[in-house]
Amino acid sequence: MFEYIKGTINFVTPEYTVIENNGIGYAVHAPNPFIYRVGQEQTIYTYHHVREDIFALYGFQTREEKQLFTKLLNVTGIGPKGALAILASGSPNQVVQAIESEDEKFLVKFPGVGKKTARQIILDLKGKLGDIVPDGDLNLFTHESFEKKDHASASLNEALEALKVLGYAEREIKKILPELEKENLSTDQYVKRALQKLLK
Repeated sequence: MFEYIKGTINFVTPEYTVIENNGIGYAVHAPNPFIYRVGQEQTIYTYHHVREDIFALYGFQTREEKQLFTKLLNVTGIGPKGALAILASGSPNQVVQAIESEDEKFLVKFPGVGKKTARQIILDLKGKLGDIVPDGDLNLFTHESFEKKDHASASLNEALEALKVLGYAEREIKKILPELEKENLSTDQYVKRALQKLLK
């Protein structure tokens, strides 16, 4: 419903931050509300959570934090409070790395996350968080090309994300990845070439 709210921080409590925009104060639950200062101009990326007994806004400094929050909500046993606790670590990259490396010991350090829930997080999210860690910070496909920051690598990354959005499984993409890495194309061209190979 709301992608983000841009306004002035009006009030900060341990549970939420109030951001004012055009005379309306939005109470936004944040992983760490105290990163915001009263009077500061701020853009907060928001997630609107609605259930029978809950009508709340959750807010984040970056789109990556917001994406990780929404993915965590899809894990059985993780609610908004638990997801906020995980994000309060302040490092989405570290959380993603723990999931990808199946580091249960790291995950159980968060409030409300026991061994069972940690295992569920790994089962549900491993291999699905490539869009959260930018610029090749995490090598999900174990191919060195993902860590290169040249134009071809960026275009290939974008193309692979587009393929995932289209519904192609990671195992299918991996099969054609070595051939795509030999090319130096635009994102659009990578997608077209990949589809040609996938549809053979």
